[in-house]
Amino acid sequence: MKSYFLRRLLLIPPTLFGITLLVFAITRFVPGGAGEKMLQQAARGADQGGKRSSSAQAQGGMSEEQLEEVEEQFGLDKDILTGYAQWLGLLPKETNISKGEFGGLDDESIGGGIDPDNTAIVVLRGDGRMVHVLRRGEAISSAVFAASGKPLASEAWKVRYESEQARQKRYRNRNSTSDEAPTYAPRAVIYQTRFTGLLQGNLGRSTSYNEPVDRMILARMPIAVYFGLLTAILTYAVCLPLGVLKALKHRTFIDTASSVLIFFGYSIPGFALGAILLVYLGARTHWFPLFGLTSPDFDQLDTWAKVKDLAHHTVLPLTCYGIGSFAMLTMLTKNNLMDNLAADYVRTAVAKGVSFKRAVFGHAFRNSMIPVATSLGSLLEIFIGGSLLVETVFDIQGFGLLQYQAMIARDVPIIMGTLVIEAGLMLLGHVASDVIVAMVDPRIKFE
Repeated sequence: MKSYFLRRLLLIPPTLFGITLLVFAITRFVPGGAGEKMLQQAARGADQGGKRSSSAQAQGGMSEEQLEEVEEQFGLDKDILTGYAQWLGLLPKETNISKGEFGGLDDESIGGGIDPDNTAIVVLRGDGRMVHVLRRGEAISSAVFAASGKPLASEAWKVRYESEQARQKRYRNRNSTSDEAPTYAPRAVIYQTRFTGLLQGNLGRSTSYNEPVDRMILARMPIAVYFGLLTAILTYAVCLPLGVLKALKHRTFIDTASSVLIFFGYSIPGFALGAILLVYLGARTHWFPLFGLTSPDFDQLDTWAKVKDLAHHTVLPLTCYGIGSFAMLTMLTKNNLMDNLAADYVRTAVAKGVSFKRAVFGHAFRNSMIPVATSLGSLLEIFIGGSLLVETVFDIQGFGLLQYQAMIARDVPIIMGTLVIEAGLMLLGHVASDVIVAMVDPRIKFE
């Protein structure tokens, strides 16, 4: 059994790798990303003739340099596999990128004895020092600091050659409707590299809020845990006794009436029920607040007043969170208990003088909980649980609303960050469910 669970745990990383790679590729093809919006905004300000200066500000948009900075910031200048490897932290990202074109220089600007057509002058970003880069064909032959003559490779800087064809390809990627790309001069690109990705514990920065993704997730996690724990406690506290009662009162009025109620609640989406509750119990009767998890003056309240205020804001969202899960768990408990009550071992225990109550709760009920135990592993997901539609209706700044806002804004770092945590906890929950079932039922042997 140990080898089985070890294999299951070893399968989590490649499964997570496949999930994140698939979603990362989808985010590249889905239009309207944060970086693409900025590029489209700049493209609307491009000149009408097709050719534009690499340094002049486009009317109503951004300059060529600014467009390229946007591409480099969001990794749009890299192919999918390279961009994914950089997000994962397997490949280094280029930082402090500085550029300079070859040609167009005179001897006075770079000193005598140097070929001006094959030399580029690059001013390092964030450093201010000037670098002379010399090429031979399409290869960089040397790169030295202008002031000291010290080779660039002696410090943490790297240099590469970018041809005219490569620059034109970047232009066509930004302007898919353009038939002809401008004429560019080749240039030298100087940059530093840094490994910063998922493997280094860095989920990136939000493109919408410019905040670290991990900090935003941690800020929403208490709300997810709060509603997740309350929903789990409420669901199990109501559904298990109700399932037992329905099994013992099968085909009675109690069984029929409770079935109608739970299936009626199951058929109503949580967000639709939330809208109805807000209208009738919030806007019209003013029994409950309309939005948020706390009142505006929450910080000024005493401890008991804070508890009451939080509970007052929790009633309606919690109802919408748990209403859909009642039917499944209740009917699962009822059906499993009825099957076990009809089993031979229960009839034998009753025939030997065991009381019906002891037969139910000492024998049948315990075995009936084995299928229910399979769902206990999913409790790990309460750390990132939540319903994006319910939280949107009630304007609760939880994990679900964060994911919804990220999808609307095409905020790829948040989408990928929440995906990693959610998928990882889901996979761990499946393994935990198998462990719990093996502990509850000794007949189960995983090989």
